[in-house]
Order: sequence, then structure tokens, then C-alpha cells
Amino acid sequence: MTQMEHAKRGRITEAMRYVASVEGTEADDLRRRIAAGVAIIPMNVRHDFNPIGVGQGLSTKVNANIGTSGHHQQLHEELDKLRVAIHCGSEMIMDLSTGDALDEVRRAIVARCSVILGTVPIYQAVADRGSVFALTADDLFGTIEKQAHDGVDFMTVHCGVTREAVRRLDGAGRIAGIVSRGGSMLASWIARTGEENPLYTGFDRLLDIAYEYDVTLSLGDGIRPGATADATDAAQIQELLTLGELTRRARERSVQVMIEGPGHVPIDQIEANVQLEKRICGGAPFYVLGPLTSDIGAGYDHITGAIGGALASAAGADVLCYLTPAEHLRLPTVEDVRDGVIATKIAAHSGDLAKGVFGARERDNQMSVYRKMLDWEGQYRLALDPEKARSIRRLSEDYDKAVCTMCGTLCSMALENTREKIGEILGAPEDGATHHHVRVGSPGYRKGRELQH
Repeated sequence: MTQMEHAKRGRITEAMRYVASVEGTEADDLRRRIAAGVAIIPMNVRHDFNPIGVGQGLSTKVNANIGTSGHHQQLHEELDKLRVAIHCGSEMIMDLSTGDALDEVRRAIVARCSVILGTVPIYQAVADRGSVFALTADDLFGTIEKQAHDGVDFMTVHCGVTREAVRRLDGAGRIAGIVSRGGSMLASWIARTGEENPLYTGFDRLLDIAYEYDVTLSLGDGIRPGATADATDAAQIQELLTLGELTRRARERSVQVMIEGPGHVPIDQIEANVQLEKRICGGAPFYVLGPLTSDIGAGYDHITGAIGGALASAAGADVLCYLTPAEHLRLPTVEDVRDGVIATKIAAHSGDLAKGVFGARERDNQMSVYRKMLDWEGQYRLALDPEKARSIRRLSEDYDKAVCTMCGTLCSMALENTREKIGEILGAPEDGATHHHVRVGSPGYRKGRELQH
């Protein structure tokens, strides 16, 4: 039985209780959201880890992509990336491996993955057959079932790449065409065979597999824009309309669903894209790929994506897929993964501040207190990348003093603390009265916030 079916029957599972406690919400409120499909707990019955919730009222999650390439197959490197991504705070990992020995790669990653794990099954289905044109529906569904049995928690399935969507794409005059690997594979298969997408025509078969293992279907945007000039065109919207239809069918079967969103979107269209998805797909969790707000950030696309991600999160997106400095250029290194995750965590937290997510404002306020008190250790503890914050501080000549080399003796915080101390000495309460107000920045305030956090 899936988490969604338990929720519909009024049952609060242990997974729901755990997620509710982490997210600071009531377990029954979370259950109702899962029953409605606006929140999910992607957790295959064959994958053992602490459950993580995604969706309405919950913190914005970050996904990191790893995986071997046919041109660079080093499993130990991908396992290092997995470790670093989780250490830096990724709640979701996608294994996008291509090349050889894909079963071995996936099973090694599943065994070491303590967060939500996703895949794109068509990559392996095509690799195993040697060509997309040799692919059959049975090949594709066989791969999906095998990966579900191995413990994959969610799968990107490009069910909306239909003949009608491809027809609209061909008439749209796009700059970049189709940039999704899975989307391009299916569009090529449709063009060669003249048949409809088997993931669309065989959607009930897909639901059967997902229900058995409680695999979340990530309905992929195979016709997503890969250039800002291509965003929000007729082909993208046609695919989204199909995904809305399939979301309703999945919910009727108590299969959990999230929707994948566009990758390149001008900054003034991001909020509208989030609102469109939420409207068309009945509030289903939205997983956006960036989005990148400009196409000229080569080498810095983790920053370009974080800008778009912060706006998308604030507008209601539920998962941000990271980008790394290597995006569009090469397979990322371990350091690229670290930089990509941290940049995207900053974006997710910025969105959570705007959405009023539990604990987000308290963490920011506590960091401000630590800065006011020149408490370096406290700042390291709350920083998204404590190791980097500490290493930068260590490069200062004044690393062990209550100043930094930016301001030195002119440090505004030091001067302000001195001014307030003088005010405390000169401003004793009259008539023996006692002040009970604890000033922001005082040790008492700091301790209280730590306890609350």
C-alpha cells in the first residue's frame, strides 16, 4: 500500500510522523496533504532511509545529479559525489548514469544513498538495446520494473512527449529544440515509428509498477525550454496539459506524483510558470531544473540557476535541481558538486524565508546574532558550508580576534557592542526597578534562540 493510499484511508504512517516532526507540522495535516496529492513522501518500499517530505507547507528540497558517462565511467568518483552531495545537504539524488554496467552502478548508489534516489529509466533501456530505434515498449517497462525492484524512490518518465506535443514543437521555431535527453529519445522514436509514446499509451502499466513499490512518478518535462527565448511556448504548455491529465489518473490509483519544470526561463516568467503548474496539475509538487535566468553564464551556471531557483522557490516550487559550474561544459567534479549543492541550498533557503517555512527565519535571526556578537564558531555552525566559512576565516591575520581584516579596528559590530555596553552601565533602571526585556544580541537572547532552533 502506498503512502497516498494510507493517507486517503485516514492512517498516519510512521513515515508521516517522522516527516511531520522534522518539518514542524502536525502529522494529520501532513496526512491530509498527502491524500490530496499536494505533498509526497518519495520512498520505495525496498529502500531503507529516514523519510523526507516534499510539497505544500514543507521546506524546499534540493536535488543533485550524479552518474557515469559513456565517455567517463568511474564509479568511485560518482560515489564520492554522492557522499559530498548528501554531506552538503541534498535531500534528493538522481543517478543519471549512461554507458556500461548500469545495474552495477545503480545498485552501488542505492546501497549508499541515505536520501531520496531517482533515475531516468529510458537511459538504461536505450543503452541496453544499443539504439533508441531498437527500443520496444516491453524493453522500457522491463527496465522500469527492474529499477523499482532495486529500490529507486522516484523515476522521471517523459509521458507528455506525445505526437501532438512534438507537432507543436516543430512549428514553434525554437532556438534550442529539445534539450532533454529522454525527451529527444522519445521524439526520435515517435518520428521513426509513427506510433504514440508508450509511456503515454501504457500509463496504466506504469501505474501498476509504481503502486507495487510506492515509486513516485516524476512526470518529466521532455519538451522543456533549453534557451530562455524558448520558454513558455505552445509545446511546453501542451506537454504540461498532458501531465495535468496524467496527474489526476495517478491520484485515482493512489500513486504519488510530482511534476518537473522548465530549465531556462527569463526572470519575469518564473512566477507565472510555477502558477501554471500548480493550477494545471492540481497543486502537485513542482520540481524545477534551475531554472536558469540567462543563457550566458557558462562556468557560473550554479549561480544563474540559484537566482532562478530562489525566485521559483519563493513562488511555490518544491524542489530545486542543482546546476554546477560545469553545466553545459563537461561532467562535474566532486568540487563542482559541492559548489552546485551549496548554491542551490542558498536558493532554497531564500525561498523558504519568503514562504515562511518552519525554522527558516529563526536560523537567519540566530546567524545575525552570532555576527553581532562576533561569534565565529556560532557562525560556522549555522553556515550552509561550515568548512568553507572556517577555511576563509583561517586565512585572516586576525582569525583568532574579535575583528576581521575587512574593517579591523573600525569594525561596526565591535563599536556597536561597545556603545551598547556603555549604555548598559550608564542607563541603570531608576527606583530599583528591574528590566526583564532581553536585548537581541545578548547572551540570553542567543541561548534562547539556540534552544528554540
